[in-house]
Amino acid sequence: KLGTADVVAPVLVTVMDGDVAALGRYQKMVQDLREAGIRAEMYQGNWKKFGNQLKYADRRGCPIAIIQGSDERDAGEIQIKDLIEGKRLSEEITDNITWRESRPAQVTVKEADLLETVRGILESQADDRRRQNGA
Repeated sequence: KLGTADVVAPVLVTVMDGDVAALGRYQKMVQDLREAGIRAEMYQGNWKKFGNQLKYADRRGCPIAIIQGSDERDAGEIQIKDLIEGKRLSEEITDNITWRESRPAQVTVKEADLLETVRGILESQADDRRRQNGA
């Protein structure tokens, strides 16, 4: 009744390191996404269990997960996981080895390309929803 059918769940910035400096960087990513008009939130649970972060994203219906551990940070990169496309592709992959090797719907980009890449994935997801709804 409130017209919330088109509201997209927030992009989830995952937490790979729990130190103060890392938490500040994750919060900055959320702030940058929000300032660009993209709904975003930072995972607030136990960061040591990464699988739980992705389960949380799935329950929330998050379209994208942002992942940056120390290796990515040292390289100036961020992993961006398209959770909607990943879920669709996972239905097509039948064995665990292929799944791990293909890393479906996950890209690594330079930190400077975060907003542009997230915006592009969200637009692609919106186009897919319009096609599915016959619009």
